[in-house]
Parts: sequence; C-alpha cells; structure tokens
Amino acid sequence: MSKCLFCKIIAGQIPAQKIYEDDEMLAFFDINPAAPVHFLVIPKKHINSLLDLEADDSALIGRLLFKAKELAKQQGCEEKGGRFVINAKSDGGQTVDHLHIHFLGGMALGPSLLAGKQG
Repeated sequence: MSKCLFCKIIAGQIPAQKIYEDDEMLAFFDINPAAPVHFLVIPKKHINSLLDLEADDSALIGRLLFKAKELAKQQGCEEKGGRFVINAKSDGGQTVDHLHIHFLGGMALGPSLLAGKQG
C-alpha cells in the first residue's frame, strides 16, 4: 500500500469532497482551505512533483490545468479570477509528494512573491 496521502484519496481509502473525477484525474476541495474556494486537481498517476514530469506527461499536465480552469468557472470565479498554484518540492512549499494544482478564489488575494518583479 502506498504511503502517499493523495494516492490513498484516489483509492478511496481516505474520504475527500470530490468535485470532479475521470480516468486520469481527481479534483476535490482542500481540507484546510486558504480561501472561500480552494480545491486541488491531481493526476491519478503518481508523479512526485512538477519537476518530476516526463515528456510523456506533457499532455496530462495540460489537461489538468484545463480542468482546473473549468472547475474555477463552475465555482463562480470566472469574473474575478483566482490563483492557480503548483508548489514543487520542499523549497517550493510542497507538503504532499504527489503533483497537485491548487486553485484559490472567492476573495481578493494578496500580492504574490513575484509582485513588482521585472520580466
């Protein structure tokens, strides 16, 4: 049995408030939301992080991002938007070693670390 938290959610061993599922991905609300709308989109294929993607995964990451956009719209965030976040490894703030996309919306979010940077 995998020790990965998200693999256990995919397997149904840990409950989650799912908002979308198909053969290759799962989306669910974050258990500890940082915004009124906070969900994650994860691949069912275990990939540790964005930095561990293989060339064969390029279409999958595109589909994950597109689904995250569709779900953000369904959650009422089309007009004002939100933030899509992919943390990678420990220095990037990743706490679960399974690739995942966060979407945060439903409120004005403060500036990112990139605010005011040139380029």
